[in-house]
Amino acid sequence: MPDVSEDLLSQSVGEALLRRSWMVCTAESCTGGLILHRLTNIPGCSAYVLGGVVAYANAIKREVLRVPQATLGAHGAVSEQTAEAMVRGALDLFGAQVGVSVTGIAGPGGGSEAKPVGLTYIAVAVRGGSCHVERHVWPGDRDAVKWASATRALELLLEAAT
Repeated sequence: MPDVSEDLLSQSVGEALLRRSWMVCTAESCTGGLILHRLTNIPGCSAYVLGGVVAYANAIKREVLRVPQATLGAHGAVSEQTAEAMVRGALDLFGAQVGVSVTGIAGPGGGSEAKPVGLTYIAVAVRGGSCHVERHVWPGDRDAVKWASATRALELLLEAAT
């Protein structure tokens, strides 16, 4: 359950988006829609939230977000390259000014030495501009990894919009 500071983060993101007259979209894998959930917990969010895609399966990453099969094949679903392709695909799909994506391994299984449980890539892109991707390996259980990833994604959105 979010505490007051988490609500303030989502509210701050919304206020920053409103100041810029930006609409936001999301492309989420391991967070399962948590970023969009937290954005839409703020009353009035329809003034800056367009929508999002939960692209858990690679087929959805390819078919809906247009992540190239070559990217998935060469780098995997959990990679910097896939995170960037996901956010750019969401921007194209929704026509938003800013977007965020997350792909990762929330656990408890599915990790490897090269890609451990807790590994996530978070990408934020501005339409027609740069894309910033961060790599994190979060400690904790599945819920902790999802929450930490969504929190950092919101922080990156706030940075992009201010």
